[in-house]
Amino acid sequence: MEPISPHSLSAWIKRRSVELGFDFCGIARADFLGREVSHLEKWLQEGMHGEMQYMARHFDKRLDPRKLVEGAKSVIVLMKNYFPEKELPSENNYIISKYAYGRDYHFVIKKMLKRLMAEMNEKAGGMVARGFTDSAPVLERAWAVQAGLGWIGKNGLLIRPKAGSFFFLAEIITDLELEYDRPKNIDFCGSCTKCMDACPTNAIVAPRVVDARKCISYLTIELKGEIPPEFKGKINDRIFGCDICQDVCPWNRFSKPHHEPQFEPHPQLAEMDKSAWENLSVETFNEIFENSAVKRTKYEGLMRNVEFVKD
Repeated sequence: MEPISPHSLSAWIKRRSVELGFDFCGIARADFLGREVSHLEKWLQEGMHGEMQYMARHFDKRLDPRKLVEGAKSVIVLMKNYFPEKELPSENNYIISKYAYGRDYHFVIKKMLKRLMAEMNEKAGGMVARGFTDSAPVLERAWAVQAGLGWIGKNGLLIRPKAGSFFFLAEIITDLELEYDRPKNIDFCGSCTKCMDACPTNAIVAPRVVDARKCISYLTIELKGEIPPEFKGKINDRIFGCDICQDVCPWNRFSKPHHEPQFEPHPQLAEMDKSAWENLSVETFNEIFENSAVKRTKYEGLMRNVEFVKD
């Protein structure tokens, strides 16, 4: 079989990724992320990762993908939209993040990655590769910027021009030589501080610096102990995750509904109200959230959150 050129292979990967259900794809050269060193170091030294001890591990691997995949030459970055056509009712209700409406994205995206990598392997005549989605020491947003997919907003999230930020990110690190996209070196946040101003717990302590210990997503998902009392009355009925900094972002006026049936919410979720949440049984929890990211909190963690935000 005649070898396929980096240009042709890259074009095929981008086209095929969209056919398989991803929305955008960019490719960066696998190299050392020198610009991220001081930012990550300072964030960790100041303890802003809270109880997420895994963030302090594998520091070198976070900055160099060649330490994750031997001989790595390319980082393929993929984006998948999760913005819902219709939000779950918020009147007399507790709120879960939009990303958790449907099936856990890890399951959905890993299956897509596996298929894309299998087809890439066949197309390229062999390769070494690993696929990731929020599942390894990979600085996903930094790689998305390197792959020309957007910029980091003041809320620390990747924003894509005329598409917004409601996207999951995934990566394929491979030893294939590909054609690389250039970082766009853009920042269209300008003087806007809507995300910083809207955060009820003041978790965005500086542009692009989020103190996880104050973040509602951290407090309702990652924190295993009791939520500190100083956040009482500030979590705004949120019991799993938070979308406030995204909801107020002007760039998300460009958000379009996703086309992924697996991200549709369980029918019972649309019928929930505060009373139903407060009286949720273990059995109903297991039924509604069988394949959901909400299972991360376990039943006890979710009910802790409900109890905390109750009037």
